[in-house]
Amino acid sequence: MCRTGPAACLEHYGVEPDLCVWGKSMGGGMPIAGVTGRAELMDSVHVGGLGGTFGGNPISCVAAIESLDEVLDPAFQARSAKLGTDLRARLDDIATRIDAIGEVRGLGAMLAIELVEDRTSKTPAAAVAGRTVELARERGLLLMGAGIYSNVIRFLVPIVATDADLDEGFEILEGALRDATA
Repeated sequence: MCRTGPAACLEHYGVEPDLCVWGKSMGGGMPIAGVTGRAELMDSVHVGGLGGTFGGNPISCVAAIESLDEVLDPAFQARSAKLGTDLRARLDDIATRIDAIGEVRGLGAMLAIELVEDRTSKTPAAAVAGRTVELARERGLLLMGAGIYSNVIRFLVPIVATDADLDEGFEILEGALRDATA
């Protein structure tokens, strides 16, 4: 839903899926989900054969229409693409100063940093990740830990974040990383 620039991430890869499942972001926080796909697949199910927990709630449907209108707006997509480029540049820049960042990865505005004991061995630094999340929270920035070794921090910055929001968030992030690795 525009998190990586275009309306759907699959647009980066030039594929046309048989089916596509939509949820969460589509409702802007309201409970809704949906499936789109090729007509021959969608039409192959008998009437009433498809349904779901979140099907047809009028308020959720209005929220989805509003969200989709926004996501399909070229200006919104351009903002998302620019945000992703800016976030990546800022994380790459911080990685030049914080040796514990072994990798910056992701696509568009869906990014993560992997924290390591050292960049040669790439030994996961779960304690550094946990401490960074804790310090950032104490300073007003919510981060999400992830990864099978608990050494990854994910970034899901709202597309509507201002430059001032980003400046503040990255200042907190870098300070938390610096203190967690001290």
